[in-house]
Amino acid sequence: MTTLSLPRTASRDDKLQRWLLTLACVLFLLALVLPLGQILHTALVDDQGRFVGLDNIRRYLATPALIHSLINTLTMGLLVTLLVTGLAFLYAYGLTRTRLPARTLFKVVAMVPILAPSLLPAISLIYLFGNQGGLRHWLGDESIYGPIGIVLGLSFWAFPHAVMLLSTAMGATDGRLFEACRVLRGGPVRAFFQVTLPGIKYALLSTLMVVFTMVITDFGVPKVIGGQYAMLATDIYKQVVGQQNFAMGALISTLLLLPALLAFAADSWLQRRNKQLIDSRSLPYQPAPNPWRDGFFLLFCSLMALALLAVIAMAGYASLVQFWPYNLSLSLNHYRFDLIDGWQAYGNSLRMAGLTALFGTLTIFLAAWLVEKGQGQNGLRKLLHGLAMVPLAVPGLVLGLAYIFFFNQPENPLRVLYGGMTLLVVSTIVHFYTVGHLTAVTALKQLPAEIEAVAASLRISRFKAMWRVSLPMCLPAVLDVAIYLFVNAMTTVSAVVFLYGPDTMLASVAVLNLDDSGNIAPAAAMAMLIFTTALLAKLLHLAASRVLLRLTQGWRQR
Repeated sequence: MTTLSLPRTASRDDKLQRWLLTLACVLFLLALVLPLGQILHTALVDDQGRFVGLDNIRRYLATPALIHSLINTLTMGLLVTLLVTGLAFLYAYGLTRTRLPARTLFKVVAMVPILAPSLLPAISLIYLFGNQGGLRHWLGDESIYGPIGIVLGLSFWAFPHAVMLLSTAMGATDGRLFEACRVLRGGPVRAFFQVTLPGIKYALLSTLMVVFTMVITDFGVPKVIGGQYAMLATDIYKQVVGQQNFAMGALISTLLLLPALLAFAADSWLQRRNKQLIDSRSLPYQPAPNPWRDGFFLLFCSLMALALLAVIAMAGYASLVQFWPYNLSLSLNHYRFDLIDGWQAYGNSLRMAGLTALFGTLTIFLAAWLVEKGQGQNGLRKLLHGLAMVPLAVPGLVLGLAYIFFFNQPENPLRVLYGGMTLLVVSTIVHFYTVGHLTAVTALKQLPAEIEAVAASLRISRFKAMWRVSLPMCLPAVLDVAIYLFVNAMTTVSAVVFLYGPDTMLASVAVLNLDDSGNIAPAAAMAMLIFTTALLAKLLHLAASRVLLRLTQGWRQR
């Protein structure tokens, strides 16, 4: 009896695992592969659906305005990437390689822009440097509506991501290397070029790739503050929403997808080349006091933190001012959202973010467990892992447009989802899937393989062991995935701007519509409402994490 029950349990687990892997791959096929295939197909047909091959490309190359947008996009991508990477490098160096006072505070401030929609810095910059801006004279004869505004807005938005990547890499350097350099009478300059730079070169290149991809695919900042300076992301919106030219919108989306795919491929290659920098004998680097160095980085980090907080504070102040700049008395009138049903949009965003965090976290963790802890069926597991990597290279605007072409087809039985909350949740989960997947896989890799072996020996289902053992042990990563999905669902605009319906307007889209209609103060109020919600959610996440970890993982404490 005992010899038969063990294979029977394993057989049931194998069948269930095969079914779940197949289901996950089919869902990816419907939610990612087929929509992207549809957008590629649309780029090769005319408005009547007839195949025209490369004619659309020839039409694009014959349109000077569209070519100018391509050049502008690449220019902004390179400029902002170099600027943000340089500033983030200095900021991360100050956090990890100096005796910086209040280091935790500077880390927290650097992450603040993540909680704000990309529309917020653009609105704040208008109040600071626009035609009626308080600091308008700082720009002289230049205008904030154009390249200057795009550079500043995108720099604010991309800065925390670059800081996270670089500070993580710098913090992983073995302190013994610096000690060896000191013993060999190498000064700070030699340590910088022979220890610091070699240790983070792959992280530095990855940062360049990530920031470049973020900049060229962002829609919010160029839409609000770009003025007449056209970029590919805004061209897609104009072609689809303004001119109903779906073929040209699909073609531009394809062009926008290519640089992102190349950057993703380059980053993947760099990650494979990256080697382990620390081992069990490594020591954390403890920088020696240096008044000149520490003073310089304290000043630099303080100025950067002040600039980041000033952008948030300006948007908050503008949302409370009665009538800028003529009546500066404070009022909550802009939070009434009289011109639109703003509170319904805000409620829709809360609902969408909550559903995204709930179902997205469960889906991501289960799929990651199947990939990392599943037994056998290597082909399906590798396929699922490969599909999970694809969303990272797909810009949100391209994904949203692909959903239009696929889910709005009259012959598609899934058309009933278009304009509803379900499709908004699905698109958001797919858009931000890869980061959550990598987080869950990393956490599962740290678990001992004996968990599944012990479960098999006790004739316990692997899935029950996953629920009772693996999930509680990975709870910190699960909570991180949940708050990541919630915050991004609250702040995203690019993927959902094409997908909402009359009853599913979202707060981030409401900010865009208010700004389009010239109601910039209510737009600032809605943006601040999103920021405040994301901030409260993050604080609640930190508090809940402490309580849950104390209840479920007290065994890890001494």
